[in-house]
Amino acid sequence: MTTRNAIFPKNRHALYEEHGYSAAIRSGDLLFVSGQVGSRADGSPEPDFEKQVQLAFDNLRATLEAAGCTFDDIIDVTTFHTDPERQFGAIMTVKNRIFTEKPYPNWTAIGVNWLAGFDFEIKVIARIRDAGEMSEPRAA
Repeated sequence: MTTRNAIFPKNRHALYEEHGYSAAIRSGDLLFVSGQVGSRADGSPEPDFEKQVQLAFDNLRATLEAAGCTFDDIIDVTTFHTDPERQFGAIMTVKNRIFTEKPYPNWTAIGVNWLAGFDFEIKVIARIRDAGEMSEPRAA
């Protein structure tokens, strides 16, 4: 049986404790990252949408780094959007700054009507590299 190990970023936001979940779980060589939102340190949403998306990616980066991963290690992405048609441009602007080279990870985008006060959420599955594997982190 594979052991689950909880992973948290250094400066974790208040939502983990408030809602009782882990930022990520390591299982074998995979990292399952919980949905990351554009939350400030106190857990409140960033009101500017593009900044909220960027902050969600920043929170994702911090969680990946806590497990020794980068954006290059992401295998699968699922994003949740409260108004996909209106938000698509801002999301693509941030996404394109982060994922600049092929092959891109798998990506599924889902329209939802509620994200607890947020308008964007991103969850991923990443591969945790062996200690001998090294690559340059992707620029953001």
